[in-house]
Amino acid sequence: MPVISARQVVLPARVVDGAALEIDDQGRVVEVRDHGGPYDHHSLVPGLIDLQVNGHDDIDVAAARDQDWERLDQLLLAQGVTAWCPTLVTGALEAYAAPLARMATAMARASLAPEILGVHLEGPFLGDRPGAHRQDLLRSVDRDWLDGLPGQVAIVTVAPECRGADEAWDWAQRRGAVASVGHTGASAAAAVVAFDAGARMVTHLFNAMSGLDHRDPGVAAAALLDDRITAGLIADGAHVHPDLIRLAFRAKGPSRICLVTDAVAWRRGSAGSLELHFDGVVPRLADGTIAGSALTMDQAMVNVIAWGATDLVGAVRAASTTPADLIGRPDLGRLLPGARADVAALDAEGRCVATWLAGVPAA
Repeated sequence: MPVISARQVVLPARVVDGAALEIDDQGRVVEVRDHGGPYDHHSLVPGLIDLQVNGHDDIDVAAARDQDWERLDQLLLAQGVTAWCPTLVTGALEAYAAPLARMATAMARASLAPEILGVHLEGPFLGDRPGAHRQDLLRSVDRDWLDGLPGQVAIVTVAPECRGADEAWDWAQRRGAVASVGHTGASAAAAVVAFDAGARMVTHLFNAMSGLDHRDPGVAAAALLDDRITAGLIADGAHVHPDLIRLAFRAKGPSRICLVTDAVAWRRGSAGSLELHFDGVVPRLADGTIAGSALTMDQAMVNVIAWGATDLVGAVRAASTTPADLIGRPDLGRLLPGARADVAALDAEGRCVATWLAGVPAA
């Protein structure tokens, strides 16, 4: 049986020092046991899971085809990501069919690659805080269109103030998809109505949403206070100040924080129909509006630890276990017996140096 050793192995609730990870022939974790050294790696963590990826580097998921998916595989594996959700931003309803079909083809590949857990539709049913999304393409919820979507749609971001939002919450529950509240200027009360109706997530907490006004609490305040809600969080230091990152972790804990990159093809200069430029920190539209990120998941973990928001165990939970639980995949996101042996090795600085998919080393 394959064995990988490390100075520390991160379990869901603790770190085991000087340990070895045993993997069976089916690519499942057998056990984590004591190991006296020498060690193969500094740290072993479960493979990271990113639920919001518009692209990376020079590849935009909306336009990806053929060999582009292999390029994305390598970009994701280099940061320790072993499962993910390609994300489509706001477009005309008829424009989604072609990229969804290409994503279905990518999901069906037999090659050793990070698993596509499903597609995240971030739009077009958004509200008063569109951010970088094209306002001319925002629209009310179309239930017939939702009903016609292919089965690989796993997450939908919708604003509570969008006409027909109640239909979106109902659709998500019936489909078994995750409904997420985002790009919204709604009140806290309206957010709670959405949560009561089945929304389980907020998309990139604090960004493009009503916030923490002391007399008029918004969606961010409602999300921080509601234990049913998992908050996506972009921890690059540009989208959200580190102080508010600490506040979010303190209010919700890592079991209700889901680190995401919201990464885009910053080198390509586009995300869907949006043109953007990289200013050396974040991608932006021509008017300066932030349009996604150039963040990686391993760097997101490094950041939240450096900012004192959480420790290594909490960072791993927010980057792996919590998104696995949210998407309904208890076989992922934890180095426990029976779980799939998707593993990332980190160096002493927290950067990914090696990745395994079901116990097989990834190139």
